[in-house]
Order: sequence, then structure tokens, then C-alpha cells
Amino acid sequence: MKNDLWTDGQALITSRASSRRGFILGSAAAGLGAGFAVASGPVLGQAIKTDLEGIAHDEIRIASGGSDIPAYVARPAKATAKLSTILVISEIFGVHEHIADVCRRLAKLGYLAIAPNLFARAGDPTAFGTIAEIQSNIVAKTPDRQVLGDLKSCLAWATANGGDAMRAGITGFCWGGRITWLACAQLEGLTAGVAWYGRLTGDKSDNFPLHPIDIAAALKAPVLGLYGGKDTGIPLESVEAMRTALMAPGASASARQSRIEVYPDAPHAFHADYRASYRAGPAADGWAKMQSWFKQHGL
Repeated sequence: MKNDLWTDGQALITSRASSRRGFILGSAAAGLGAGFAVASGPVLGQAIKTDLEGIAHDEIRIASGGSDIPAYVARPAKATAKLSTILVISEIFGVHEHIADVCRRLAKLGYLAIAPNLFARAGDPTAFGTIAEIQSNIVAKTPDRQVLGDLKSCLAWATANGGDAMRAGITGFCWGGRITWLACAQLEGLTAGVAWYGRLTGDKSDNFPLHPIDIAAALKAPVLGLYGGKDTGIPLESVEAMRTALMAPGASASARQSRIEVYPDAPHAFHADYRASYRAGPAADGWAKMQSWFKQHGL
């Protein structure tokens, strides 16, 4: 059964409880948010599945940079006023089931949540069986400037489709955590961000000219960073260096308002409830802090 939920003359969003139209991700017939990425490892039974009661969800396409970017969208089904928008930025595995479920959780909280497939031009992350293959075949071919342009297009789409132009936030995981920091420094229209274990330093190239530590003092929107003390890929030294950079002389007000939380015993990807890295305590605490952070900043 299909229920029409909203239309503004540009887009019609519909809810499907048992099936999805399915945008093309490589050769897969399934749509965004269908299943999990093979390279992320075996899916554990603890994976959270949010029901659809009271929310609308669908896949859409957003015009950006001469392409149509697939995105998964979820929002309250009976919203009558404009909604705060949250951009949800995936790990390197793309918009698979976990990211779609994060959108549904945010919709339950009253947000318009959008998870764009920012790797659409490079290919399908789920077509590769290892993280190294995804890094070289997908991530390396997805420039930061392209990503930021796509996020700008997502914000414009949200404003035209029930989102409040003055209330927009962003949250991201791993690769998406790094993008969250960059977006809050380089993108207009964001109110606040929450970065989950996003890398802060790294090698530079034409595609990746800056890293979060380079733009920390120039933040336009305050960021809450959530990190694991036992993350072997993000040394605590880099986290402490980021804290220092946020408070550097001449740092923006948003930089000085930003905060970093470290969970001493948590590894990387501690929020990923479908993986062995999941830690229920830090994940729940981080989720609660994310909600408080967004509310504190008017979202």
C-alpha cells in the first residue's frame, strides 16, 4: 500500500513499508539502505532495526553538479510545520542499512533526515569485498569539493521540501565524521555538527587538500566530536591536537564552542551496532549527547 505524504510541485515522497523503488548502486537491484556492506564484516544479530510507525521514508534523487545524487530520506509522517534537517553522512561503505536506520531514528525524533549517496559518481562500495578496495576504487575518486557541493544541493533540496532553511545540522560516521568537520567549516547554512570518530589528520592531495585540523579554527558551525580512546586508526595525539586547534588564537566563536568527547575504552566505529566494534554504552551516550547538542543549537 502506498500513501502520498507531501508534494511541493518538485518532488513527491512516498512511503513503502515492504518494498523500495531502488536506485542503481552498481549492478545491485536493491535500493539505498537495503542490506549491509560486505566489506564491513559479518553482520551481528545486535543490529538495531527501527520500525516505520509514524515516519515516512523513501529514496529520492537530488540534482547536483550535473548529476542526480541518490539519497535516502526519512521524516515524521504527519509533520505540519517546517522541520529541522539533519544530513547523515555514511562511512566508506555508503548508504547501507545502518545509515538508513540512523535516518529513521532521527525521523522518530522529529527531524527531516537525508543520507545522500556521495559515492554515486565513483561506483558502488558494496561491490568490493575489502576496505582497501573501497578506499582505492571509491573514496580516492570522491573529491572533497565534490562532496561539499553535493551537500549544498541537499540543503537546497531540504529547504524546498519541508525543511527549515535556518535549522540544518550534519552528523557523520568515520569517513562521514571527517566530512562533518569540513562541512561545518566550509559550507554555509549549517547550524551544528556531530562527528563520530572522523579522521582529523592525513596525507593531502588535489582531491583532499585540507583535513579537519587544518580548518578547526575557521569553523562556521560548532561541532561535537565523539571519539574512542582505543581507536587504533585515530591516535589520541591527533584528538588532543584538534582540541588545541579549536582554541587557537583568533579561532572563530564556533570553533571555541566546539567540544570533543573521548570514550576511553571504545574502539573505532563504536556506534556501528551491526559490527563487532559496537559498544552499547558509548553508543547510547553519544546518541544522547548528539541530541542535546542539536537542541542546544536550536535544532
